[in-house]
Amino acid sequence: MTISNYYEFGPDADKVKSLIFMLHGVGSNGQDLISLAPYLANAVPDAMFISPDAPFACDMVPPGYPNSFQWFSLQDRDPKVMLDGVKGVFDQVEEFVTAQAARFDVPMDKVVLLGFSQGTMTSLHCAPRFKDKVAGVLGYSGALLWDGDCDASALQKMPIHLIHGDYDDVVPVAALKNAQETLSAHGYDIKTYVCRGLTHSIDQAGIDKGMQFLKNVLS
Repeated sequence: MTISNYYEFGPDADKVKSLIFMLHGVGSNGQDLISLAPYLANAVPDAMFISPDAPFACDMVPPGYPNSFQWFSLQDRDPKVMLDGVKGVFDQVEEFVTAQAARFDVPMDKVVLLGFSQGTMTSLHCAPRFKDKVAGVLGYSGALLWDGDCDASALQKMPIHLIHGDYDDVVPVAALKNAQETLSAHGYDIKTYVCRGLTHSIDQAGIDKGMQFLKNVLS
């Protein structure tokens, strides 16, 4: 499977100086996160936002249910099974990102991966393993699927900003602390922000923090 369908928001192609890839959560689609692009673009007006549909149909909805995709299966929440799942989608993500970067003639150090929930899990796994270093990872309401057998010294180290609601009943906010501790221990520049009273979603405070991060890493 490959990533073939995606949504865009941004300036004319000849004015694009950076790319922000928006990876949605399980059971959703690229149209979901692209709706945030007009707001985030106020901080980075020369960025093209690209929000793809994940390459696999979601296996937690009835067969044939429209516009419901996943990066990997969450039927089994065992950490090792989920890690194997995100490893399995790496090639598709890297191929899509590098192809779009070539299309717009944008260097990888002007690329950001932005994820929500499972999209954050996917971004945190894939970005450090790309051949070329990206500008950063912005993750909402997600978790780190850490591969304890990997050679952490060989991973790309980019700035990471994770944002999470303290009332999240899908991915508990404890996942934020776990990711922060693990990534910090392996040399990452990571910042976090907890949105008070927020469930599994993105609020204005999270958008504001995300805008500042994008501006910082893409300026």
